Amino acid sequence: MSDAQPTRVFAGSAYFNMKNGLRYVGGFFRKPLDDDFSMSAWQSLTTGLPENVEARVIVFHPRDRDVIYVGTQDGPYRSTDGGDNWERLGFPERNVKIWSMAFHPARPQVMYAGAAPVGLYRSEDGGDNWIKLKGAVDPGHCPMDFPTRTIGIAADAGRPDDIYAALEVSGVLRSTDGGDTWTDLSAPLIKLSEQPHLKSRLTSDTDASGMLDSHAIAVSAASSGNPFLAVRMGIFRSADRGTSWGDIEVGRYSPMTYCRDVMVSPHDPRVLYACLSESSRGKVGSLYRSDDVGASWRRMDHGFTASATMMSSAVSPRDAAAVCCVSRCGQVFATADTGASWQESQLPQHVHDVYAVACG
Repeated sequence: MSDAQPTRVFAGSAYFNMKNGLRYVGGFFRKPLDDDFSMSAWQSLTTGLPENVEARVIVFHPRDRDVIYVGTQDGPYRSTDGGDNWERLGFPERNVKIWSMAFHPARPQVMYAGAAPVGLYRSEDGGDNWIKLKGAVDPGHCPMDFPTRTIGIAADAGRPDDIYAALEVSGVLRSTDGGDTWTDLSAPLIKLSEQPHLKSRLTSDTDASGMLDSHAIAVSAASSGNPFLAVRMGIFRSADRGTSWGDIEVGRYSPMTYCRDVMVSPHDPRVLYACLSESSRGKVGSLYRSDDVGASWRRMDHGFTASATMMSSAVSPRDAAAVCCVSRCGQVFATADTGASWQESQLPQHVHDVYAVACG
């Protein structure tokens, strides 16, 4: 596919059984971001993928927009033709749910994948083959009624072998040697939970569960060594590679502080995006943007209403003006003009437990 073709939007969902007996279906979908985005149908991507595919993370190769990776319930898969056809990669285990993927910032042939239960994997040949990193284990800080998920991976471009892994619900791990060894960075997060406004123990037996409930992690090349962490209680930032964490107090700019995603623009390291909502399964969500590496934030979405938690955001790696985000209930919002105007498109019926969106 050539760059003359329109930006494509991808969205991924999982299967989920509600307590009232309603069953949401999963799937992996694609459509072009063009003038008909709000009206045209989503294409279900299935060729070569697992039956009843669940897609929880979607990433583009940094040098080829037609090479795309998706994390499924049976390991990572790859397409080399823009999503038409998929292949399972040389992954060492079957039936492993992949929740996160990332590239090494200096060596794009090196990739990382995170799983649930907690597991981190590395490929050194562009995803052809993978090994499990033995030093990355669940610290076990907060047992929940679901396996701890390696829900986010971020690499520091200024220190390329500094790799961070966000765990839901068990804090943060860091490697300083490209993934060979790992250190638990959760103690300062647990300490912060002693503050009354940061206590939260939803479905757990510890007041630290809110601070340990990691959802995403990001490091800007404009601020090496200072990762941003999205948790249930807001957005936190470290000034010392995760040795300590501080609240950026995003509530100064947003009435909603539950953060499901924080990411750095691939075009400008000063620009960050954050998905802010009222709760995990709330009825409203929003997308915010920072132009000063997280020092201040402004609401970016307008002209539409998210009817559920905003789960994920993405910027096209080839077009800084193309931005998209997705709510848990399957509303995909996209702009081709940096937010001046938006289009909304609903994923197919009963696709509601949505985790991932990507555009490029």
